[in-house]
Amino acid sequence: MNDRALVLGGGGVAGIAWMTGLLFGLSENGVDLGDAELILGTSAGSAVAAQLGCPISLEELYRRQVDPALQTREITPDPGLLQQLLQAFPTIATPCDRAERTRKVGQWALRAPTVTEAERRSVIADRLPAHAWPDRLLRITAVDTETGETRIFDRLSGTGLVDAVAASCAVPGVWPPVTIDGRHYMDGGVRSSDNADLAQGYARIVILSPNGRRADEIVAFPLPEQIDTLENAGAQTYLVEPDDQSRIAIGINPLLPETRKPAAEAGRTQGQSIAKDLELFWN
Repeated sequence: MNDRALVLGGGGVAGIAWMTGLLFGLSENGVDLGDAELILGTSAGSAVAAQLGCPISLEELYRRQVDPALQTREITPDPGLLQQLLQAFPTIATPCDRAERTRKVGQWALRAPTVTEAERRSVIADRLPAHAWPDRLLRITAVDTETGETRIFDRLSGTGLVDAVAASCAVPGVWPPVTIDGRHYMDGGVRSSDNADLAQGYARIVILSPNGRRADEIVAFPLPEQIDTLENAGAQTYLVEPDDQSRIAIGINPLLPETRKPAAEAGRTQGQSIAKDLELFWN
């Protein structure tokens, strides 16, 4: 069995900020989760995972979240699109198997009147300080809109890092699916907000989950189920989800750009508070 894996889950721009702050707060206290043998990123987590492979320090990445002068350009999503998505989910979630539900979400994603694919890709490109895959084991999840199958991108997949992250961050109904080799891909969070079970085969797995142990995942299977899968296979897991202050900072709409500063600051404080305990698990 391989040693250590870091799983970074979905959670919008607030999730990116919270995980960046958390990682920085941990690093200030001697805990470097970025030295994992595998980093697995989904949606917001894919952006954080990609940034961990760049030459910029965690301190600088943190500053890019909290300093308005350094923050990258974001598009505020049309609240009407988000509302339509929430209204559509009860219909999408009619009793059927997971694969069929995922395909229904894909159909919705393809029909939704979002910004153009090019507009959205430019935002993702601005988020990433480096656009080349790092020379390490980084895996990014997305979902095929037509088949509902999960796709895992890495540096050997032949797909550019920006496109892989854009696909993983393509929230259905809010952002456009991403075209790669003639296929259309949507957010990896459609399978699961975290996809932690895909880190199976590693002995120690830390999961940073902006959404945490939510019981309301409609298409995917819940995080506790994934953790059971990992632990039944012999892994030790350590879950970090937002504490009370972080949840307040993230707010009810994690897609809003203005959540970045408070979420990053709360994440940093939380990281500092759990560093000693996590160090025992990681090191």
